[in-house]
Amino acid sequence: MSQEKSSPWNKRRASGLHPANPFQGRYDMPALSAALPELQDFLTTNPRGELTIDFSDASAVVCLNRALLKQQYGVEHWSLPQGFLCPPIPGRADYLYYLNDLLQETGPRQAEVQVLDIGTGANLIYPIIGSRAFGWHFVASEADSVAVRNAHKIITENPQTLTQVEIRMQRHAQQIFSGVIQAADYFDLTLCNPPFFASQKEAEAQARRKWRNLKGESSSVKRNFGGQSHELWCEGGELNFLKRMLRESVNFAGQVGWFTSLVSKEENIAPLKRLAQQLSARDVRVVAMSQGQKNSRFIAWRF
Repeated sequence: MSQEKSSPWNKRRASGLHPANPFQGRYDMPALSAALPELQDFLTTNPRGELTIDFSDASAVVCLNRALLKQQYGVEHWSLPQGFLCPPIPGRADYLYYLNDLLQETGPRQAEVQVLDIGTGANLIYPIIGSRAFGWHFVASEADSVAVRNAHKIITENPQTLTQVEIRMQRHAQQIFSGVIQAADYFDLTLCNPPFFASQKEAEAQARRKWRNLKGESSSVKRNFGGQSHELWCEGGELNFLKRMLRESVNFAGQVGWFTSLVSKEENIAPLKRLAQQLSARDVRVVAMSQGQKNSRFIAWRF
């Protein structure tokens, strides 16, 4: 394998959402309510007199997502099983817009871009956005049977809009690409939003901090965006999961253009880059992103 110098990670901060991301600025609540009238039941006014919702109310957050998906992407029917992760759509879209930049820079291998979403969840959010915004074709993998059924339900209930999405069950939870990527497959890129936490205790501690910021309460472990245990934490946390992903990716080097994943903790970047280079990745990149006060990033590598 030829060796290219990996791009530096200078810990720069992105300033706002990707310029092409359609979710700039405040939500247009009147327009969203026109797209989905049920949203009106959750509207309230903040101290500045602006229409908003109570972001600590899980039902309100789900309804807002339904309105965003209907208005922006033409998804008529979208729902989640109780307690499953309800993703913040602007940040999810940002990842895809930066991935599109990466593809445009390096060139997809085929006319119809093929993407693998690792751990798509019950919400199917990346295949929805990616297929509707860019025309990408998706294979969406998932190990949880309830999530798989709901993802299939979303596709079935939107037969005109989600024709480019296929769901594949990952039957071995410790595997990432094995059992999903088939012999004849080639993917221009893979993407992943990995479990962030190393334990349920760690996830609940973060939920308490978030709830305190939203409501001034210290005891609740409720999550306004939900999340099942497998969506939020795994043994060894994010770093262990991504190291497994890197090691397994070597076996599929000829079937994937770019492997990528979100990385929530900045301190995980250095050990991940070292491992990628040890595994003879010829190009390793880290891209900074930002949504409001939240700074994020993803790592990408290819062989």
